[in-house]
Amino acid sequence: MTVQHEVPTEGAAEALEVWIDQDLCTGDGICAQYAPEVFELDIDGLAYVKSGEDELLQDPGATTPVPLPLLSDVVDSAKECPGDCIHVRRVSDKVEVYGPDAG
Repeated sequence: MTVQHEVPTEGAAEALEVWIDQDLCTGDGICAQYAPEVFELDIDGLAYVKSGEDELLQDPGATTPVPLPLLSDVVDSAKECPGDCIHVRRVSDKVEVYGPDAG
């Protein structure tokens, strides 16, 4: 099931990064369904971000760049996540633009 949401294009060319708060992750795997290139469930049942080389990043607070072609899928993951644990922020100033702490 894919749900499409309108993603604002203003500032879309600005570099974004995403990270997951595993303390809040419910392990539903919605993020991995929306953007398997960016998210993956580990054997512990929690979701993690992946590097551009497809390596699971398991350090707390590990971030990975959001590829522009996948921005909509990553934003949908953040919006649909039942654990509200996906954070998308600008690289330049670390301000969260999508996720539970977005202003």
